[in-house]
Amino acid sequence: MVTEIIGRVSRGSQMDQVYLPKNRQGLAAGEYVLIVPLDREIKREKEGKQLKPCFYGIKNLEPIKLRIIEEIFKLIDKIMNPENLIITGSFLEQGFRFNDIDILIIYEKKGDIKDIKEIEEKIKDNLGLKSHVILIDNKTMLSGLSVDPLYSLMLSKSVSLKRFIYKAKRKINYKLLDLHLLKSKSLIDSFDILNGNEKYYLILNMISILLFVQSRKLSKEIVNKEMEKLFKIKIEDIKENLLDKKDFLGRYKRIYGKTIELIFKNIKIEKKNEQK
Repeated sequence: MVTEIIGRVSRGSQMDQVYLPKNRQGLAAGEYVLIVPLDREIKREKEGKQLKPCFYGIKNLEPIKLRIIEEIFKLIDKIMNPENLIITGSFLEQGFRFNDIDILIIYEKKGDIKDIKEIEEKIKDNLGLKSHVILIDNKTMLSGLSVDPLYSLMLSKSVSLKRFIYKAKRKINYKLLDLHLLKSKSLIDSFDILNGNEKYYLILNMISILLFVQSRKLSKEIVNKEMEKLFKIKIEDIKENLLDKKDFLGRYKRIYGKTIELIFKNIKIEKKNEQK
């Protein structure tokens, strides 16, 4: 966890200094640290700066994961002053079958931007966990919610530092969706070499695009239910790689074809409208 030591500034002949005890956890020699006045930290706590997470689309979360999220929030808050922090992805699913922690750092000004690798390394050094950090401003976030179904899925199940209300009018960019859908085509050609989680992601991508084009609501639960309905199989069976290849690929190709047909149909309509 994050190491905090209270020290005192001592006057030196050429440079003032802060002495640290030899026997300590963390703060290794040569490591860069942030030094701030203790009274500022006390003032910040008195002002009630909230570092407690807000939950979206989550019914239960293991206590150890909640502790990890709180430590991540504290760590990033000391490195920079984010507009908001959002944890999303497989880390929030039940159990501990995740590769890394997906973190969205929302910033307001360009001057707030920090080096992503520095943040990921700090998390690795202090918590022993791999992270995938994305820096994004509010304007880009709202734009993404308008045109990209995966943004809606990310935020539908998430934990944030501050409460957020992102209301974005859906603006379907069919050419962009065509590019996103192309990722899911790889499942057909690479079925035998993909693991269950990789297949789940590619199916999720395709179904979320289909629902997005059909102007239907999007959330992880809605997409999962639609996947189970269309493929006649449980989500856990997909993740466990228990798919019947012949039956599954037959259904998958039909749904993929339907989705790409809808996209192409609307691209043609847009072109005709532009020519008028």
